[in-house]
Amino acid sequence: MSKEIEILQQMIDASSRIVFFGGAGVSTESGIPDFRSVDGLYNQKYDYPPETILSHTFYMKRPDEFFRFYRDKMLCLDAKPNTAHKVLAKLEAQGKLTAVVTQNIDGLHQAAGSRKVLELHGSVLRNYCEKCGAFHAVEEIVDSTGVPACSCGGRIKPDVVLYEEGLDQSILQESVRVISEADMLIIGGTSLAVYPAAGLIDYYQGNRLVLINKTPTQRDTKADLVITGSIGEVFAQIDLHE
Repeated sequence: MSKEIEILQQMIDASSRIVFFGGAGVSTESGIPDFRSVDGLYNQKYDYPPETILSHTFYMKRPDEFFRFYRDKMLCLDAKPNTAHKVLAKLEAQGKLTAVVTQNIDGLHQAAGSRKVLELHGSVLRNYCEKCGAFHAVEEIVDSTGVPACSCGGRIKPDVVLYEEGLDQSILQESVRVISEADMLIIGGTSLAVYPAAGLIDYYQGNRLVLINKTPTQRDTKADLVITGSIGEVFAQIDLHE
């Protein structure tokens, strides 16, 4: 066990109000590609960068092209929870972790058994008719072609926060609350570049701030412990005292 893992273990053992704040790196380890990654194949299929397609303006103007990209790149329904998801669920079950705050939209934390999950950017598993408000399962989006429509004729919109759209204020406020009351904050799989979500960590007031990421982040100097590596591999080394 490395020195960093040893310190992480001691911090977890000493904490009872842990909050985990996670980003895309948690999901990529379940085989979900980061939608921002653009390769040669991407440019053969799409005329616009991902950030443009996933904007509110584009969704309104070119819904057909939006849903072509969305089905192709955003719906990875075969993905399964990885070690990080499972360890976090166990820490919550043990009464040590109070909440997961995530920027991911795949529902894998809940699939692993986590109960208190604050989804800053929504979830692909929830979809609503823009006209009558009816709920639609994600399978309806997958099985439809073109722009998915409700039986009332309204367009079905995924419950995900697009670029140019604001975050859900109630989820934001609850995230601020759990982070400000936490005695340990573990941040994993995020470069902390996406605002306003990344600004949430400023509300943490404790002295056990841990950053786990494959690459350096702009907050490394503020952390009490920085571990460079895969979140799943790091969590696999934690002793849950089961």
